[in-house]
Amino acid sequence: MSGHSKWSTIKHKKAAADAKRGSVFTRLIKEITIAAREGGGNAEFNPRLRSAVAEAKNNNMPASNIERAIKKGTGELEGVHYEEITYEGYGAGGVAIMIDIITDNRNRTASEIRKIFSKHNGSLGEQNCVAWMFETKGVIVLEKTAVSEDRLMEVALEAGAEDIAEDDDNWEVTTEPSSFQAVREALEQAQFPVVSAKVEKIPQNTVQAEGKEAVQVLRLAEALEEHDDVQNVYANFDIDPESLPDE
Repeated sequence: MSGHSKWSTIKHKKAAADAKRGSVFTRLIKEITIAAREGGGNAEFNPRLRSAVAEAKNNNMPASNIERAIKKGTGELEGVHYEEITYEGYGAGGVAIMIDIITDNRNRTASEIRKIFSKHNGSLGEQNCVAWMFETKGVIVLEKTAVSEDRLMEVALEAGAEDIAEDDDNWEVTTEPSSFQAVREALEQAQFPVVSAKVEKIPQNTVQAEGKEAVQVLRLAEALEEHDDVQNVYANFDIDPESLPDE
């Protein structure tokens, strides 16, 4: 789940817990393979691959797994042919949802994603039905206790960052996609511990979800994230955890 909202705090904590699951390795292997296929196997000249490898290392993926994924992408090793798809739809209360998919079977994945939407009171939509509500940005998250705001602003803004926001336990640095890699490298060179760094689709406006609808939206987003072919889920809901009904 991604979006500028009070829910983003829980999202980052959830991401840390999810890193322990094997499905994270599956997602990263697909991303590395696609990145190597599209831009070559040399991370120095392939920003997407460089970012994917860095995320894999942050999640303690063995170097041998990374190397095999790169070689499958470049064709040095035989591998599954993946294709990238973006699905769009709506959750309860008209919440807009976008899903990045990497799959080896488009028809199977489309059917399964449609069933997930239907089960959780949502609907899969047509291409571009909600894309206009999002903009692509680089998002770099750092632990608030590890760096002061003044020092972070000095390094990040000089490297080309667009904005710095406070999110409970974290700092969230936003960049244009073209500046993402430079800002990330500047923060790492300054030895700031990066929690996560990704190019994401950020909602330009949010929809407040409460009560039963909030629960349905969260269950939909979580079910989508758990699907093996889903790389990223983006939504424009804003949920205050205190507004959620007791289970």
